[in-house]
Amino acid sequence: MCTDMTVFTRRAALRSAALAVAAGLAAVATTACAPPPAPKEVVTPAGQIQTSDGLVIDGEQIADQQLWDAAVAEGSITLYTGYTENTEAALLKQFKADTKLAVNVVRLTPNRLFERISAEYGAGRLKADVVRTSDSGFASSLSEKGVFQPYEPSTAVNLQEDVSFDGGNYYRTFDPIYTFGYNTAILDAEEAPTSWSVMTDPAMRGKIGIAQVGAGGSALALTRFQRAVLGDEFLTAYAGNRPRIFDSLGAELDSLARGEVQVGTTVVSAVNLAQARNAPVQFVIPQEGFAVYDYYTGVASTASHVNAAKVFLNWNLSKRGQNVFRELGEYPVRTDVQPPNVLGQQFPAFDSPQVHRVLPDQAKEYAKQDQAMWNGLFGYNE
Repeated sequence: MCTDMTVFTRRAALRSAALAVAAGLAAVATTACAPPPAPKEVVTPAGQIQTSDGLVIDGEQIADQQLWDAAVAEGSITLYTGYTENTEAALLKQFKADTKLAVNVVRLTPNRLFERISAEYGAGRLKADVVRTSDSGFASSLSEKGVFQPYEPSTAVNLQEDVSFDGGNYYRTFDPIYTFGYNTAILDAEEAPTSWSVMTDPAMRGKIGIAQVGAGGSALALTRFQRAVLGDEFLTAYAGNRPRIFDSLGAELDSLARGEVQVGTTVVSAVNLAQARNAPVQFVIPQEGFAVYDYYTGVASTASHVNAAKVFLNWNLSKRGQNVFRELGEYPVRTDVQPPNVLGQQFPAFDSPQVHRVLPDQAKEYAKQDQAMWNGLFGYNE
């Protein structure tokens, strides 16, 4: 039996969901196994990289000579991140290609990451050079504890409002898009949902998924959007439609690709990368809109590779780095970088009424009550 656990195929999704006609499936299964298609690249490499006068990428200076020389001497950073594993890996692939700096990654879901950083910092054992997290409450709390150090990147130009926080301790570096998606091996284009109402359709009872609200800023942002725009009645009906609850978005997307659920909440960048690995999944731009949520990045006060860490943050906020985020499927925070166009679907401008961003003050105000309400409706206990 020929299988590749890292690459999804349409046939695998059909088999997992047990939807194919048995005879037809058997005919396919008995044929010789061809190698799966290679994953597609979703990000365009940098056009020109120069290091004769610091680090210059596509005409933009990322680091001056002094910073660049010091970063090269350090050679690497340790990144503590809550960013989705595959998406962070795709981003770091471009960073490492551009800079030749190594990145050691410690990745956990944002809630677990916060717990680990708090414990390690409190014990004087935090090894992070850079910290990235999605929950504004977590980022603010870490800043208050002293986890970040102030830094003003030279590339922090042409930015949207409220990108820099706590005097430059940390920065909003991009905004992922949280919507829902479906399995294309089960639902064809004509059957594809276009509205959040699919989650409350009795015909979808037991066939839908959702990530639990305590996973981090992403789930809380989605819950706030759903309560504010779709209403508590929507969430009540969603919970009553027997969704499968996942501990993380990554686990939910894997289940969606296998056909264990037909429709589920998902992040656009994750779907983009999954399709590149031949997964039978697609996202929806719903008519009611969608949620976006902030991701924050800052240089750690514990950084032992502080110059390389500064180059990393400079690159994240550079036009080059912001275009990498855009091509992955995230909203950039620079005004001179266009909204994402992913898999042929153009997303609206960041200030469009379709785009629902939860501001940090709103997140702080509503987080506890939204989480308690969600846990009660969905019968979930962490």
